[in-house]
Amino acid sequence: MSDFVHQRHKPLVQLIRPREIVVACAPLRSNVNLSRIVRVASCCGLPRVIACGTAKVIGKIARDGADTIQVEMHRTLPPVLKELKRKGYTLVGLEQATNAENLHAFRFARKTVLIVGNERAGLADDVLTLLDHAVEIPVYGLPYSYNVATATSMALYEYCRQFPTG
Repeated sequence: MSDFVHQRHKPLVQLIRPREIVVACAPLRSNVNLSRIVRVASCCGLPRVIACGTAKVIGKIARDGADTIQVEMHRTLPPVLKELKRKGYTLVGLEQATNAENLHAFRFARKTVLIVGNERAGLADDVLTLLDHAVEIPVYGLPYSYNVATATSMALYEYCRQFPTG
């Protein structure tokens, strides 16, 4: 006989302070990817996601995240990132780049903007020049990178592991 009983759909951790991480998305091509990012951001207790481009949030995919998280649409990322940097945020790009740090060893600042790139092109040069850190996730097979929504989920999980109560 098992000691396990279903307790689905309840938060496992109550945040004692608001999360100070924001996800900023380069122009994404896929409504599905943006919607999955909004859903995981909501699961992680983030207050907002910044997005660029023409992708739209699909409520059935984002689920409760579509109602509980602020999604800000902007034309381009650099002006928004510069403003957040002025407000004391550390800019962390999730990108395969020279001198990128391994996500497994990276220590997030509590006040972070996680910047994720376009599915095909990654982060543009005008965004790369603003970063405080580039972080990459090891890939062990093909293709050589994770889907943008999957990679965002992995990075947000690591942030939440480092700051479990907010």
